[in-house]
Amino acid sequence: MPPAKNPAPISAVVEGRLDEVVLRVVVRHAGGIVGPVYGKRGKQYIQSRLNGYNNAAQYAPWVVLVYLDFDADCAPPFRAMWMPQPAPLMCFRVAVREIEAWLLADRLRLAQFLRVPQRMIPPNPETVPDPKHMMVSLARRSRERKLCHEMVPGVGSGRQVGPAYNSRLIQFVTDRKKGWRPEVAAQASESLRRCLRCLRRLVQGPEV
Repeated sequence: MPPAKNPAPISAVVEGRLDEVVLRVVVRHAGGIVGPVYGKRGKQYIQSRLNGYNNAAQYAPWVVLVYLDFDADCAPPFRAMWMPQPAPLMCFRVAVREIEAWLLADRLRLAQFLRVPQRMIPPNPETVPDPKHMMVSLARRSRERKLCHEMVPGVGSGRQVGPAYNSRLIQFVTDRKKGWRPEVAAQASESLRRCLRCLRRLVQGPEV
């Protein structure tokens, strides 16, 4: 079934800026448009306001995207604990384990962007314990010195990522010609595939 001609904007809640950009691309691929975006202050901030978001989803479409805790085994129990009774227009999704796993799932395009051999990127990104660390490790091996400098933290900086880590990945996600492809990534990421399915239901109706 084709997308609705005039789908209602979907209000969104995310943990951070990179998540917002990725989610906008995913929603667009599902045939929808993103309305106001809330959160962007980490997981605890979202959890403290989750009931309010769910109440709002009684009347208008909402999507909430969070990461799977590192000590959690799998997404379904985690999702049930956070939101046992989602509202009819609520799409509550869990990225396993971080948004970087969704980006790693498009191995060909990411390898081209990072300028590393594709074989270095794991074929099953949702089994990677720390996808952000994996992304930094790949950038460290990049043939592009500037990209490495921008994405990899300096020695002794005490930071997880380099100064332009998010900016570089946002560049990758938003490049429609050479960047990230959610339809390809969904083939290797079950949590992304489920997110797309949930969003299509919001856009097209419950029969999808």
